[in-house]
Amino acid sequence: MSESGRPPASEQNHPKAGGRGARFSGTMDAAAAALNASVGFDRRLLRDDVRGSQAHARMLAAVGLISTQDADAIVAGLDHVAHEFGEGGRALDPALEDVHMNVESRLIELIGDPGRRLHTARSRNDQVATDMRLYALAAASELVAGIDRARVVLCRRAREHAATLLPGYTHLQRAQVITLGHHLLAYAEMLGRDRGRSSTPLHARPSVRWAQARWPPRRCPSSAK
Repeated sequence: MSESGRPPASEQNHPKAGGRGARFSGTMDAAAAALNASVGFDRRLLRDDVRGSQAHARMLAAVGLISTQDADAIVAGLDHVAHEFGEGGRALDPALEDVHMNVESRLIELIGDPGRRLHTARSRNDQVATDMRLYALAAASELVAGIDRARVVLCRRAREHAATLLPGYTHLQRAQVITLGHHLLAYAEMLGRDRGRSSTPLHARPSVRWAQARWPPRRCPSSAK
């Protein structure tokens, strides 16, 4: 650190330390920062991170751990943050490592201390696990919809080719004669099994920390949102 209080020129181009290193006066090595940054791919969790945090804030207010005013400020602030990072074109900062820290940091900038109370009764691991489950549920729904469309097309084509003969194969050799329609229906059945696996519900389970928690979180108000 120079006498002016500014970092040396050699450090000025290095990314600032992220959430785990923000307490240090030095900067993080560029290679380490690039290794830790995940905003390039976890940005897709933005909407789910906001939804989960909004539900958590409402739950905290419902059990009396934060005020209703704080919860309202958090919910409104998160909507604003989601718009900025989404349609608003505000870039996620790789120095903050992930989408979760970017959202949290921006929320605190906007609403101050109420934003810091959002992590009451919730660990970062719990937050990330919830985000992943919300994302997986939405992705599974899209996948199931795509499978349904593909099965409809296969069944239509199978009806058109109900009498179209096709040689069956076993061990790379021609075998019993089948129809193209039945062959297409076999793929429709395969996709049906995939649909069953994809539509298995993924329920978020409440967790706060690996040891006993002092706070009385509720699952239902959060998971219902």
